[in-house]
Amino acid sequence: MVAEQASSDNPQDYLAPGAFVDSGDPGIVAFAKRATAGSGTEIEKAVRLYTAVRDEIRYDPYVHYGEDETYRASSCLRAGRGYCVAKAALLAAAARAVGIPARVSFADVRNHLCTPRLRELMGTDVFIYHGIAELFLDGRWVKATPTFNIQLCEKFGVHPLDFDGRNDALFHPYDKAGRKHMEYVRYRNATADVPCEEIKAAMRATYGWAEGREIIGGDFAEEAEASR
Repeated sequence: MVAEQASSDNPQDYLAPGAFVDSGDPGIVAFAKRATAGSGTEIEKAVRLYTAVRDEIRYDPYVHYGEDETYRASSCLRAGRGYCVAKAALLAAAARAVGIPARVSFADVRNHLCTPRLRELMGTDVFIYHGIAELFLDGRWVKATPTFNIQLCEKFGVHPLDFDGRNDALFHPYDKAGRKHMEYVRYRNATADVPCEEIKAAMRATYGWAEGREIIGGDFAEEAEASR
């Protein structure tokens, strides 16, 4: 597995709003305040934010990968759905909104339980630039993956991914039945904001998409249940 270094480890570099991790957006501020109401420590706030993003925002890989809004935290929140990069950006933005330094990082993963239709459309079961949020808690960076909402996990028969604010929350390698689930192939840099153009260019090159044609449609949750 190839691992790349973060561009900066200084927490202060990951507090300001970005173009995609747009933590100053009023909707994100309200979402973050609601999710953390009554919590005390930063770790408690982080766990509540993680759960809110994981379960209130439906995972949907059938988005327009060529549009900037697909990668923006506030757009993901307003839509109530998004794919992994947008959900990671939303978690990072919500964390910044309550004063927790946060950034986004990426990994290439092999999804052994990918639905047959999505695998056919992508031409592979390897998904590049899978989005992860990293939060600075208790003096260290901790990875959190809010991708799959709990309802989708039930349809796939995989364990929901929990986050305790102290340990990395990365995809389970096996599902409930012991089948291979997710395999991390490569870790990429952590960045203050989503490198949107870089991701779009890499996806076009990897999946053979022509510019302006990076959209696929469907009901992923329905496919997940049918593929079990």
